[in-house]
Amino acid sequence: MDNKPLFIAGHTACAGCGQSLAARLVIEAAGANTIVANNTGCLEVFSTAFPESAWNVPFIHSLFENCAAVASGVEAALKFLGKKDTTNVIAQGGDGGTADIGLQALSGMWERGHDILYVCYDNEAYMNTGIQRSGLTPFATNTTTSPIAEKSFGNPRPKKPMPEIANAHGIPYVATASAGYPQDIQRKVKKAISIKGPKYIQIHVPCPLGWRHESALTIDVAKLAVETGLYPLIEYENGKLTARQIQPKPVEEYLKTQGRFKHILNNPEAIKQVQEVADRNIQKYGLRLEKSA
Repeated sequence: MDNKPLFIAGHTACAGCGQSLAARLVIEAAGANTIVANNTGCLEVFSTAFPESAWNVPFIHSLFENCAAVASGVEAALKFLGKKDTTNVIAQGGDGGTADIGLQALSGMWERGHDILYVCYDNEAYMNTGIQRSGLTPFATNTTTSPIAEKSFGNPRPKKPMPEIANAHGIPYVATASAGYPQDIQRKVKKAISIKGPKYIQIHVPCPLGWRHESALTIDVAKLAVETGLYPLIEYENGKLTARQIQPKPVEEYLKTQGRFKHILNNPEAIKQVQEVADRNIQKYGLRLEKSA
């Protein structure tokens, strides 16, 4: 019984779902003595269809906007009962439930200093409700609410800087991770769990349905996002930045894997603008790995 999986097979996630892979990695790294609060979204829907559940830990489904508040109540109750030092609390949600609808409750959780790890599974749109754009949808993405047309080439806005927003709250640990790097996810979760206070990890999780890529390519697509600089892997520990360095690949290598970017592949100006996003990330976070002489 001690070795039972904490996130079991049989759920209804799509083939190649990056979120299901990441969720399993997170809870296995956190361990069995964990309570999870989860916003409404894909993960909750495919893993807890009544009367079954893929979770072998206590799991609370909250509304779309308030799992950070629910988790805060759980953490406060554990403190009152004298059990917080032996029980981890994880709050989690998708990019919409985190960066948009749930941001107010999440900011409150950070500001009050609750000893909770918040995990954002960033698949870059509201996938569960119809592939609408969110605050974490990348520039030029074709979604149902940022469609392509004669005078539009997709989402006009950049990704909301959630790691910087989290870091601005003065919390002790902020990180990004990717489904393409499983060991890195687990290392960061274990580090976060070991730190007292509020923590935030944002994990890039490809969605074959919404991104329109082959389900077998999930890991490859995730790695390309990192290797181009479009999704930097960074950590802030008490405000101090460290980053995974890369030898950057052209953004076209990432864009051409996905149907959501098909409309800009023959648009040099749009590709140039996406490349500029990657270049800014590379400069901002010091991502470039200089070749040795």
